[in-house]
Amino acid sequence: MRYLVTGGTGFIGRFLVQRLLARRGTVYLLIRPESKSKVTDLREFWGKPGNRLRVIEGNLTEAALGVGGVDQARLCGKIDGFYHLAALYDLTSAQPEQGEINIRGTAHALELAASLKVGCFHHVSSIAVAGLYRGIFREDMFEQAEAFDHPYFYSKYQAEKLVREQQQVAWRIYRPGMVVGHSVTGEMDKIDGPYYLFKAIQKLRNILPQWFPTIGLEGGRISIVPVDYVASALDYISHAENEDYGCFHLTDPDPLTIGEALNLFAEVGHAPRMAVRFDTQLLAFIPPLIRQSIGRLGPLRKLKESLFNELNIPVELVRLFNYPTLFDNRQAERVLAGTDISVPPLRQYAAVIWDYWERHLDPDLFREQNLREVVENKLCLVTGASSGIGESTARMLAKAGAHVCLAARSVAKLEKIAEEIRQAGGKAAVYPVDLNDLEACDRLVEDIESEHGVIDILINNAGRSIRRSMIYSLDRFHDYERTMQLNYFAPVRLTNRVIPGMLEQRSGHIINISSMGVLAKAPRFSAYIASKAALEAFSRCVGAELRDQNIRFTCINMPLVRTPMISPTRQYESLPALTPEQAAEFVAEALIKKPSRIATRLGIFAAVVNALSPQLAEIIMSIGYKLFAEEHPSGTEESPETKQHRSVLVALLKGVYW
Repeated sequence: MRYLVTGGTGFIGRFLVQRLLARRGTVYLLIRPESKSKVTDLREFWGKPGNRLRVIEGNLTEAALGVGGVDQARLCGKIDGFYHLAALYDLTSAQPEQGEINIRGTAHALELAASLKVGCFHHVSSIAVAGLYRGIFREDMFEQAEAFDHPYFYSKYQAEKLVREQQQVAWRIYRPGMVVGHSVTGEMDKIDGPYYLFKAIQKLRNILPQWFPTIGLEGGRISIVPVDYVASALDYISHAENEDYGCFHLTDPDPLTIGEALNLFAEVGHAPRMAVRFDTQLLAFIPPLIRQSIGRLGPLRKLKESLFNELNIPVELVRLFNYPTLFDNRQAERVLAGTDISVPPLRQYAAVIWDYWERHLDPDLFREQNLREVVENKLCLVTGASSGIGESTARMLAKAGAHVCLAARSVAKLEKIAEEIRQAGGKAAVYPVDLNDLEACDRLVEDIESEHGVIDILINNAGRSIRRSMIYSLDRFHDYERTMQLNYFAPVRLTNRVIPGMLEQRSGHIINISSMGVLAKAPRFSAYIASKAALEAFSRCVGAELRDQNIRFTCINMPLVRTPMISPTRQYESLPALTPEQAAEFVAEALIKKPSRIATRLGIFAAVVNALSPQLAEIIMSIGYKLFAEEHPSGTEESPETKQHRSVLVALLKGVYW
């Protein structure tokens, strides 16, 4: 048999072509000239089909798909099945683009099919043709579709309408559900559908332990189907006899609610599950006009958009949360009866779907590329750049194409780091400065801006830590003064000086390196934690004032990091700690995502405990305070029991410093 396929290099298409070739047929792929390389890459996947796979140049936007007269004459009357898969599957695309590809593209495909006198036109439509129909949408239903309030729904409806109304070629229509990756390998080509929610699940996993119960929403039922089922069912039904002019739902006959599906992915992703899920249909008593009016309120709309942008979830998905349509698929099941082709339950393959996303599609996997897009050719000031977190951050930024200004007291160390950055092809400038001198902070910014222009990114990393119980600082008030001077007043002074330039260019990012201790309220660090807490409060207040000016503030609550700052405390030598390079990855995340706060799961959990039960948190910290002495004189031995208790506490509260 001979087949002509549009969209054969697409996600569903590549699996369908594989099955068609397995039938020993000849497949003609309609390909745009710029997409020929995709065919070369897929030949191995298709089992090296040789001359049974042939390429025809064409384009959806041209009449008869741009197929020339010579090719049309050669193929006329010889194509048994014309599979039209090429379409725009994107909820975020605008109506003109949807119409051009999905509607006019289908019209051009039908024109070519008629010219070639094909045996049957197999149109891969979508359950989107039902719009937001309330109730069960059967395979023999079409005109009953309603509520096309999205251009994708409308374009798929109009495309299918063209197929149904033309009378020149026989047709069969297939409506897949929400297509996800392969049920065995997990393979997927892009983030779409439920994948948009995976990042939110992962973020929750990084914040809370898996056993922690959460509250969520139920939502409507969604028909999730793996791509291998869709390709297998499409292939089989398209070759079944006496099924022309039929429509087949390739859907899950027992779909899960959105809440159930999210809990399933949370389970396989080792994230907290929603212990309680509220049905948003309970809000149906509110008149639609009032709900719409509330949704159009500027502040609420802005809040919703900001939240969804931070989670990388298209706002368009909100419309589908209470998806009202169920799909009857008895015609498809009738044809597939007696075969081994059926929709596997999501629970059977959810783990491989999640695993493939986390290994291949997670945006964080492309952090180096994403960081370069954010900082390339940007002017970055890093304080405390002569060692530790500051040094690693400066090297990372320079490698990503930023122009880095290194600030610290040690000229020799800065010059050495800057020279190594330059030898590696980066751009670095040295600015020796003592940030305890507030006037020196002013001169630092003035010098940089006079030589290089506006500072785009300020990373307030320089800091002082004092590990000393308050009772040993009763006559050392300078402990608090010196710590506040460097950890609070200096970064505030620098921030005040860089803000005018950022306001002028209406962009900027200020990152403050804070401490996990601010969230955990660790004892012995009253001077240090108070100074960092003050800086965080300053950042949150000013961040709200300047957000509309496209100036962002991020506080990073670092856990214990093995830097020269902690080296005087011998007990830290045996505690788990991040390397400076790992700490710099937090800075990269801050630059890419621009959140208000970055913290570890334990840090957030500590903050939650402090908020819900401050007395419990205080008891835990008091236990740790007693187990970790100020500093044992050399030669002093601790009891084995104390060491054992301390090791347990360290394992439970990894990253907290005592």
